[in-house]
Amino acid sequence: MEFLKTQLGFSVALMVVLIGIIMGCVAYAILLERKVCAWLQDRVGPNRAGPLGLLQPMADGVKFLLKEDFTPGTVDRPLFFLAPCIAFTVAMIGFAVIPWGGLVDLGGPEPVRVQVASVDIGLLYILAVGAMGVYGLVLAGWSSNNKFSFYGGMRAAAQMLSYEIPMGLAILVVVLTTGQVRLESIVEYQMQSTWNVLLHPLAFLILLVTAFAETNRLPFDLAESEQELIGGYHTEYSSMKMALFFLGEYAHLITVSAFMATLFFGGWELFPFSTRLGWGWLDWIYKSQTFPAALCQFAIVFGKVVVFILFFMWVRWTLVRPRFDQLMRFAWNGLVPAGIALVILTSLLLYKNAAESIWSPLCNAAVFAAAVLRFYVSSPVITGRQANMPPINGSPTRRFE
Repeated sequence: MEFLKTQLGFSVALMVVLIGIIMGCVAYAILLERKVCAWLQDRVGPNRAGPLGLLQPMADGVKFLLKEDFTPGTVDRPLFFLAPCIAFTVAMIGFAVIPWGGLVDLGGPEPVRVQVASVDIGLLYILAVGAMGVYGLVLAGWSSNNKFSFYGGMRAAAQMLSYEIPMGLAILVVVLTTGQVRLESIVEYQMQSTWNVLLHPLAFLILLVTAFAETNRLPFDLAESEQELIGGYHTEYSSMKMALFFLGEYAHLITVSAFMATLFFGGWELFPFSTRLGWGWLDWIYKSQTFPAALCQFAIVFGKVVVFILFFMWVRWTLVRPRFDQLMRFAWNGLVPAGIALVILTSLLLYKNAAESIWSPLCNAAVFAAAVLRFYVSSPVITGRQANMPPINGSPTRRFE
């Protein structure tokens, strides 16, 4: 038991607990996704397996286990089997640097941190691990020896390369403001100052949009769009190999949601400026370093993660899927210039010692207004290959106003 009171022992125990929690949440996130879809479409959703359909994830797991594990004869077998393992493993290791709470005193040599790994480059670790997820998708598309799967893999690579740039710019705004790359230090900075979403709302919006592209969630699921590519990169997959892609997608969704809650929404702080109110129960949660307080901090972070997941699901069943050229144009002509402008303005505010002033949200609003104005002024009436379509029945193509 003394080993569990050290940071290493506590981190190992926390890792085991988090893997169990995340795997359980992944299973029921799929059920929640189907329920949210049903509610938005005025249906009931899964309600046969167990009370209120709560046993549906178990039924789905048994179905995947019993399905025929078919492997086409033309695939590159080593890469074909490796791709889903990469997609799942990369999604599962991202949570290691997420701070789920502050310090807790377990009676050991020193207080331990509610975090699997507290590293100096936690922010860079998240970016590196998130970018590695595309390897599984590209390998799946390449090894399947199927043109639709190959198109899906290439789309995933192009989408990842494009949206990693505005994501990095949005995160750089936070790094400039806080001066930290440790995720737990960023949370502590927000608790002493204010949430980054209040200082840089446009940077958060850019990160949120890129998170949809990072997790291949609709409307940015062009790598697997059924109407165009059958199933995209996982067209040739079945049974548990296909299940690993779904498990990896939802595990990545949980990690990205926790990352955004940490970076912009104060981590385990319940609401902005709450550390300055002097409320006894809030001070107990933030400062007591007891195990029950650590559980409350974990519950606050997890609650924010659930809110983000519900938002992701709501958007998926609300917005339509754009064309791939529109998706790429939005990244390079919209998000990248806005991100560069935010970095420049934040650097200027930091030079003037005004990074935490009202000028930060005002600069974000100015960049957003400029982007919207540019869109309405310079946007063509018709974009893409529609502008070059041949005449129909001898009459020129009509331009839609």
